[in-house]
Amino acid sequence: MNKINANELAKRMFVLIEGQPFAVLEVAFVSPSARGASTLVKIRVRHLLTQAVQDKTFKAGEKVEEADVEEPSSTFLYADQAGLHFMDDESYEQFSFQKEKLGELVNYLKENMNVKAIRWNGEYVTIDLPAYVDLKVTSAEPALRGDTAGSVQKKAILETGIEANIPMHIKVGDLVRVNTQTGEISGRA
Repeated sequence: MNKINANELAKRMFVLIEGQPFAVLEVAFVSPSARGASTLVKIRVRHLLTQAVQDKTFKAGEKVEEADVEEPSSTFLYADQAGLHFMDDESYEQFSFQKEKLGELVNYLKENMNVKAIRWNGEYVTIDLPAYVDLKVTSAEPALRGDTAGSVQKKAILETGIEANIPMHIKVGDLVRVNTQTGEISGRA
């Protein structure tokens, strides 16, 4: 396996920590004030098998092992009682996950949506969503006259069933762009 210095870590990299695969979500460099102390690399990682998010700290020169991960382009086909079904766009191989396995990622999936499948040791372990998805507003509180000043928002339910705060001017049937990392609405699609 390929080893890299901790100071070379970046977002969206895959690393092995104690033999387990993780995706790097955030990287921060901290310089201690003590003389002679080495720079620390603090990272936030998501475990590819359990979806648990953890914080880890390394010294800048410490070696970290890169995970041998493949990211084939895939398509979300459909969901049923058995799970969520996908197809690898290159090999046309179909694979599926239980809803619990993907956690909050399920809230952003639409049929025929392109995603990246994450394959580790030849086995599909999770998916990687695009940064933004466009979802239709299916239910929303009515806007009241005078509520448009400032950044007033209202509750809404999107087509995948998630609740979100949307600007007052958006109505039922409108498409909104949702950040898949934060769950925030960035405006109309």
